[in-house]
Amino acid sequence: MALDIPRTTYSGKIKEITLGKGSKAVTVGGETSYPLYLFEGTMPHLPRIAMEVWDYAPDDWPEAALEPFADVINDPVAWARKCVSNYGAEIICLQLMSIDPNGMSRDADEAAQVVKKVSDALDVPLIVWGTANHDKDVEVLRRVGELCQDKNLIIAPVEEGDYKKIGAIAIAYKHTLIASSPIDINLAKQLNILLGNLGVPDNLLIIDPTVSCIGYGLEYAYSVMERIRMAALTQQDEKLQFPIICNISKEVWKSKEAKLTKEENPEMGDAKKRGILLEAMSATALLLAGADILVMRHPDAIKLVRETITELTSV
Repeated sequence: MALDIPRTTYSGKIKEITLGKGSKAVTVGGETSYPLYLFEGTMPHLPRIAMEVWDYAPDDWPEAALEPFADVINDPVAWARKCVSNYGAEIICLQLMSIDPNGMSRDADEAAQVVKKVSDALDVPLIVWGTANHDKDVEVLRRVGELCQDKNLIIAPVEEGDYKKIGAIAIAYKHTLIASSPIDINLAKQLNILLGNLGVPDNLLIIDPTVSCIGYGLEYAYSVMERIRMAALTQQDEKLQFPIICNISKEVWKSKEAKLTKEENPEMGDAKKRGILLEAMSATALLLAGADILVMRHPDAIKLVRETITELTSV
């Protein structure tokens, strides 16, 4: 007797979004079933990994995270190029950590020039991620949008407190937006509605639900992502039918478990292996929850996640 496997019927589809331009443009989304449920639907575009680059040399990274980039850590352009040429990065995520008003507070023109140099040096899509300080992000991202108006950047984060001003930048210069909301399906939907009412087209929008790593609330982020996918695919909620990005690298590598050395806590084992596995496992969990783009840091963790994607999609 043949086994009849029950299958869910889906009425919705995730929108396809193309990032960047030219031969190295990347398309994400398009799923017609729950994440990696290839026995029930299609996934025309595999999840992608964006490699993280900072716009200045970080001073608080653990040694394991610094090691692969030690020779380029002071040069964002060289850093981004190394990610592409040595580690096969398909997308670069430039974290504008230097503009934080509580840190270096780099001015808008200087920060925008850094973005322009990195963008000019790459032929892969570039995500530009601010600090979630509304006033500073608006000031900096407006200048970035103007200076790189022909680059098809992906700009983040766009939040309810600044969506009008940053949304106008995307409309004027045709940049894609990442709509960020604090781990809540209703807030995610509301922000997408607001951006749509503003005039941001559906093909320039990605959801950032805000995520956490293992041990720091991952299960809550996971459940919110699940609910977003359920509403999009089975409840025909068009305002949630967008690709999802998870900026997981910063969450992992700032955690105590990633930073403690073996000497400080011998019971936790090798610090390098621990950090890599923590990033890989956190990213894999988010992959299973529905991530279309994962922002990651360590090449070895990325290698593990890529192998997982290949294994899960080889049917």
